[in-house]
Amino acid sequence: MNNGFHRSGSRFFSQNSFLHQRTTTPSPFSTPQSQRRNATAMYYTISVILATVGLAYGSVPLYKMICQQMGWSGQPVVTHRGGQGDTASRVNPVTDSRRLRITFNGSVSDVLPWKFTPQQREVRVLPGETALAFYTATNKGPADIIGVATYSVTPGQVAPYFSKIQCFCFEEQKLNAGESVDMPVFFFIDPDFVNDPAMKNIDTITLSYTFFSKEPLI
Repeated sequence: MNNGFHRSGSRFFSQNSFLHQRTTTPSPFSTPQSQRRNATAMYYTISVILATVGLAYGSVPLYKMICQQMGWSGQPVVTHRGGQGDTASRVNPVTDSRRLRITFNGSVSDVLPWKFTPQQREVRVLPGETALAFYTATNKGPADIIGVATYSVTPGQVAPYFSKIQCFCFEEQKLNAGESVDMPVFFFIDPDFVNDPAMKNIDTITLSYTFFSKEPLI
């Protein structure tokens, strides 16, 4: 009887000891080293998320800046050389060059209730000669709307030589309901245009603008 109780008791205490060991053994995730690793991983994840969000918000102005300076994707540069003083030195008509035909296009997104058209169909300029053109935008909707215009130049290879001195592109334009405004574009074709063999057969350049609503319209 005693021997049976002793054996049974031994098994009982042995099982309790095993359970005690299992419940008191520290989890590998609760050690100081693992906690530090977990914290590091969490901070890294948060940093990646914040960096991704920041890149998403910053990509548009960054792309705009690069395109304006480099003339990528048909985007005309702000000035071909950069700097107001240097721009003045570039504005020097090449009188022995052929005149270039500059045409204008205007459009709006499907959801924007604006009418947007150029006031002139075309102008003819010499490389290095300044030109002023106008667009007219009219808000035909029942509410005030803020619009933003993007632009491009075709043929695309001309973009590095198309220099804007003043332009309404990429700037917020608020039109009240029923309001019409005139928007100027002051530009010139850089005189280096005439020295580029790739421009030899180009006589017509088209400047196109498209207006989008800054905020989604309901």
